[in-house]
Amino acid sequence: MPDVLIMRHGEAAPGYPDQARQLTPHGEQEAEKMARWLTERVAEGELFMPRIYASPYARAQQTGQTLCDALGASLETLDFITPDDSPHAVSDWLLEQPEGAPIMLVSHMPLVGDLAGLLVEGSPAQGIGFPTAAIAELEADVWAAGCAQLKRFTQPSQLA
Repeated sequence: MPDVLIMRHGEAAPGYPDQARQLTPHGEQEAEKMARWLTERVAEGELFMPRIYASPYARAQQTGQTLCDALGASLETLDFITPDDSPHAVSDWLLEQPEGAPIMLVSHMPLVGDLAGLLVEGSPAQGIGFPTAAIAELEADVWAAGCAQLKRFTQPSQLA
């Protein structure tokens, strides 16, 4: 199975409605920093070009588009990866995906933490805290509860 990369969007401004919240200038910088890092890894052959999916919320779309612009990829939207969606539904979707390129999901807390907890620990309650624009890289033979391993966790503050 391909790896799955789970990313939280960059820092967003407060606002209402939640779906319309935009990235702050700092959030844009976070997304750009992570996009440069991913681009370097793809160029060096360390990471295969991922298929990038984002939540329909504005801040996730902005973050995902920044990645796609840097990588020369296209962005697809998944309606079921918004903040309060079920990590089980995402896990079920992952099980249906064909072998091939890594999958990158750009989403929100608490879903990103709950999904990582479900896939690695077997329970969403064992979730991981995600700073903005952080990326968890998971690998698994099957995308079921407790079957994945966390290969790497990277956040913008760790990069130059």
